[in-house]
Amino acid sequence: MNVVLVEPEIPPNTGNVARLCAATGTRLHLVEPLGFQLGDAQLKRAGMDYWRHVEWQRWPNWTRFQSSLEPGARLWFIESGGPRRYTEAPFAPGDYLVFGRETAGLPKAWLEAQPDQWLRIPMFNPPARSLNLSNCVALVLFEALRQHGFAGEIR
Repeated sequence: MNVVLVEPEIPPNTGNVARLCAATGTRLHLVEPLGFQLGDAQLKRAGMDYWRHVEWQRWPNWTRFQSSLEPGARLWFIESGGPRRYTEAPFAPGDYLVFGRETAGLPKAWLEAQPDQWLRIPMFNPPARSLNLSNCVALVLFEALRQHGFAGEIR
């Protein structure tokens, strides 16, 4: 699987996602601009010593990332308001789970251009607008892994 963070802003969130990717063997893509320096102490602390175990790539912008994809690559855009829940998506190995900035999410134009690939995480209490980015990544990534029997699990 692949996790894509588009313009992440909060270092500990990205560090937590890196740790999650290390633990699951998931490739991490960071699309600039980043809201922090990669040497940020909070980023390193949240990722602990897992960064060396993460297969990751830094992209200068969305266009460069998108142009690197193989033909037929499938992107899932996880953002509030999506027409279906993330649990309803038929994930495949190699899919890309795309998450936006903590403060702004993903551009509406991307979501509206790909409504069949736009997924939401259900929310139940109106004052709470969203979950923490790293929690969202964990929910969706583990659903994708569950759908494939947690292949490669170490016991």
